Amino acid sequence: MEIAKTYNSALAERTWYQYWLDNKFFKSTPDHRTPYTIVIPPPNVTGVLHMGHMLNNTIQDVLIRRARMLGFNACWVPGTDHASIATEAKVVAHLKENGIQKSDLSREDFLKHAWDWKEKYGGIILEQLKKLGASCDWDRTRFTMEKDLSEAVIDVFIDLYNKGHIYRGVRMVNWDPEGLTAVSDEEVIHKEAQSKLVYVKYQIEGTNDFITIATTRPETIMGDTAVCVNPADERYTHLKGKNVIVPVVNRVVPVIFDDYVDKDFGTGTLKVTPAHDINDFNLGQRHKLQTIDVLTQDGKISEAAGAYVGMDRFACRKQIIKDLEEKGLVSKIEEIKNKVGYSERTNAVIEPRLSMQWFLKMETVSKPALENVLNGEIKLIPDKFINTYKHWMENVHDWCISRQLWWGQRIPAWYDNQGNTVICKTKEEAITLLKSKNPEVNINVVKQDEDVLDTWFSSWLWPITVFDPDVIRKGKENANDDLKYYYPTNDLVTAPEILFFWVARMAIAGYEWMGEKPFTNVYLTGIVRDKLGRKMSKSLGNSPDPLDLIEKYGADGVRVGMLLCSPAGNDLMFDESYCEQGRNFANKVWNAFRLIKGFEVASVAQNGVEVLQTEAQKAAISWFDNKLSEQLEIINDHYSKYRMSDALMATYKLVWDDFCAWYLEAIKPEFIDGKAQPIDSATFNITISYLESLLKIMHPWMPFITEEIWHLLKERDAKDCIIVAEWPKTKTNLDKKKLAEFEVSKELVAMVRNVRAQKQLSPKEKLEVIERSNATRSYFDNTIIKLANLSAFSYTKEKVEGAFSFQIKTTEFYIPLAINLNKEEEIERLTKELEYNKGFLKSVQIKLSNEKFVANAKPEVIAVERKKESDALSKIKSIEEQLSVLN
Repeated sequence: MEIAKTYNSALAERTWYQYWLDNKFFKSTPDHRTPYTIVIPPPNVTGVLHMGHMLNNTIQDVLIRRARMLGFNACWVPGTDHASIATEAKVVAHLKENGIQKSDLSREDFLKHAWDWKEKYGGIILEQLKKLGASCDWDRTRFTMEKDLSEAVIDVFIDLYNKGHIYRGVRMVNWDPEGLTAVSDEEVIHKEAQSKLVYVKYQIEGTNDFITIATTRPETIMGDTAVCVNPADERYTHLKGKNVIVPVVNRVVPVIFDDYVDKDFGTGTLKVTPAHDINDFNLGQRHKLQTIDVLTQDGKISEAAGAYVGMDRFACRKQIIKDLEEKGLVSKIEEIKNKVGYSERTNAVIEPRLSMQWFLKMETVSKPALENVLNGEIKLIPDKFINTYKHWMENVHDWCISRQLWWGQRIPAWYDNQGNTVICKTKEEAITLLKSKNPEVNINVVKQDEDVLDTWFSSWLWPITVFDPDVIRKGKENANDDLKYYYPTNDLVTAPEILFFWVARMAIAGYEWMGEKPFTNVYLTGIVRDKLGRKMSKSLGNSPDPLDLIEKYGADGVRVGMLLCSPAGNDLMFDESYCEQGRNFANKVWNAFRLIKGFEVASVAQNGVEVLQTEAQKAAISWFDNKLSEQLEIINDHYSKYRMSDALMATYKLVWDDFCAWYLEAIKPEFIDGKAQPIDSATFNITISYLESLLKIMHPWMPFITEEIWHLLKERDAKDCIIVAEWPKTKTNLDKKKLAEFEVSKELVAMVRNVRAQKQLSPKEKLEVIERSNATRSYFDNTIIKLANLSAFSYTKEKVEGAFSFQIKTTEFYIPLAINLNKEEEIERLTKELEYNKGFLKSVQIKLSNEKFVANAKPEVIAVERKKESDALSKIKSIEEQLSVLN
């Protein structure tokens, strides 16, 4: 069978992904095995694949593929989120392009357009994930607005309302003037902005005196209904019982006194605008102030303002400053930097707004979700996020769960015209319940609430409802087999930005309806940034298209490139060169495979002489057998601690360095007269076995090339695929002495190669190496001879005069050279080496003379430092002896 010179990633990806699908290797159903379950963080149905998705889903796929190989019943549930605000905005824009205004449509007609749009565009991102190699159980794909999942959301609302946790009221909310909806505190992104702090003069009624108030929001002056000062501020005690006149509208309002005002900040005075600031609203409640809403829902000046009506809020801000200056009512303007809230979805500046909304009381329901993170029942990885989580949960506010949209689960609240409200699923139920309150109710006036529920109010149920949407109504004791088997899930991989949005709320839901955690481990990825440290975004134009990267470097190359530099919880500074490194790794593996398959295997050579395993090959096999097990143990440990980048790097080094650079070089047959000699069957077979083990270890990271090589190694049954192969096992009896000896051998080979480079000697020219020690031979002598291309490797107890010398740890080595050594160059080299070792010795001795270090360090750490001191002293002595001879 002819093997292609280069790996065709595109062909392998198409071939093997379809093969895995056809053979249902991703599919999971409950059976006798232990389940391992991940639910995908459902991407927005509006979304297309970006670099954050690439990172997040690659990590999930690595975990699920390894679990599958470990023998677990691995189930990765995919799906998408209906994303109320983002999707409605997309649909509205789509309609506008076709000359249709949302306001011209009925709710039913709009939702028909929205569903049509979703069916046409909504599955794009899941198809793109397949290009990455995501091994999800696609038969389980869910969507948060499927009928049964939506029913579950309504069941949850009714259940929480009946428990007294949900209420409706007028509250100050975060209002998105572009999305025309309330958003939760967590959906507000605070950014630093350059603002003007305007000092405005308010005339004291009945006098020619003024009081000066600093504000960054002069456009809300028309809504002022008081001026407030601190009662302890002696500058303003004369204003008790006085009124001031609000500029522009000339409204007379009282001066009130409240401890809320910081007398040392600014002028120590505050304009009180209860409709447009939460703190002002609270002041207004305490002092029974009038509330005047001067802004419309879409951020324009309202009729109630009495001036600048219909003007955009920011245009009004500029105009009112100009007008106040002309009237001499501005004493000064300062340029300041302050934090301004923006809508996460639309990027519009948020307006605090009084609005009738539905809220979920969080104080009681959130307690188990906090307790079980603090006690370790749910683990956050890395654990540095525990304090952030704790702070959020201990300061949690009631959750505003209503949104002024049409796309989403409609709130199951029904009203008559007498002010009665009932909570139920259908209009028929509502009429029955309303009649119990008001027998004369006119059924024609019974209306359902126009609002929908926050998207997170559906996705917080995700780990439950993807398996059994009916469980909220039936109760956990009546859960179906899927939920009983797969819940709680094992690992959740997500971003820290939604730790409270989603992770905490899923924990709340898990304990509320299932009585237990929804997952055990939460792996928090970092943000993907460019090499300048900027967050990748379309607006900056610094985010490559992931599909373009896959086409250029192959899916395996991109997966490796993404994860080589992504420690948990830390931002990933992405550079395309990482993907190139990943592709180079794939090429290295392919070339190693081609080399091995290119060996001529024979028990008898062409000349009739039996082909036997050499001593060098035996030693290399013995070493690699131990090395493979040692490194697999380390890799398994990295996985267990979710050190994904470390697990990948250990895998990378095991393959590239240990297997390709050392093992294959040690066992490959000699070239004689330009022709490769045959390799014995025992060495060949064990090498194939090692390659199979390495392919298994690589498979979670590089699924496509490993499956391709797996099938090219030998004929296999249809189901004998690496995706379901057994994860390798470690040896119980590692020979650590051999491992340590070979490390010295590697160092010796590297030194010989350096000498060749320094002396410009041909790699083909055989050299002799002599070790000064009491030994007569070592296990790896023949391997050293092979790797360093030596004519001989021998031992002596005496110093070898006139030879090039070097030292490894405390042992001296000599290379007799046919060429004469340049005495001056050798003295210069040894002098530099002496200076370095003396400096190193000094640093170690300073550390050992530090009483605090010696008292607090672990005994094994002290032992390592003592060994460094001993080795340095030995090296210094050896170098000084060599210099003495030369001088």
